[in-house]
Amino acid sequence: MKKTIIWVASVIGMGAVLSLVFNAIESPREIKTVSVTGECITTAVKDKTAITLRVETLDSDSNKSVQMATDITREITDTLKSMPVEMQTTQFNSYEKTEWDNELHKSVKLGIETTIAIEVSANSVDVIEDVMSKFAGRPNIYSENLRVYTSNAENQIAIEKCMGGALENARQRAKALVVADGRKIGKLLAASYGTSSNATYTPRNANKMVLATAAADASGTIMARDSEVSVTVSATFEIK
Repeated sequence: MKKTIIWVASVIGMGAVLSLVFNAIESPREIKTVSVTGECITTAVKDKTAITLRVETLDSDSNKSVQMATDITREITDTLKSMPVEMQTTQFNSYEKTEWDNELHKSVKLGIETTIAIEVSANSVDVIEDVMSKFAGRPNIYSENLRVYTSNAENQIAIEKCMGGALENARQRAKALVVADGRKIGKLLAASYGTSSNATYTPRNANKMVLATAAADASGTIMARDSEVSVTVSATFEIK
């Protein structure tokens, strides 16, 4: 009987010791942290010029309206295939067009209008000037949304270069906050990034001379300047 009591007591005692050990292992030490924001501002080259060519056709027959617009669009793409450009269809609509008649005091049907828009972009201003010249004055073809912008590839390069600078800026701010207490900054625990860019400039007039003049302007117009790219980071560091 005594042996049984002693054995039970030993088991209970060992269990208590193991419980203390496991609790010590499972209880993590309290980590002190500091959260700050950092930023980096850089520039990226405006390396792309683009124009939108809009085709509009109107006919009483819907099929004919669509066919007319499709034929003109095919002519445009066939012409541009030999040029160093990229093309993308950005709009295709076909709908009944109406107009208010003041004498009849009601809307009257004008026909079925079909619209197809093609974005044409190139690495050279001169190429886009040639595109505009080829279709200037052509019926049913309209040039619009002339713009100079930074391509996604160039923008991404600038962002990646700036991410390290933003994080270092955050680290320096964190150091400044804890140095007065005689503490140091440890490892980075978390970080989230945000970016912004004024990567596109659109002139008021879709006139090729406006584009050429502004692009050649060395005085620093908004069109001639590179895009401004900003990277911000919210970072959390360990305090030692």
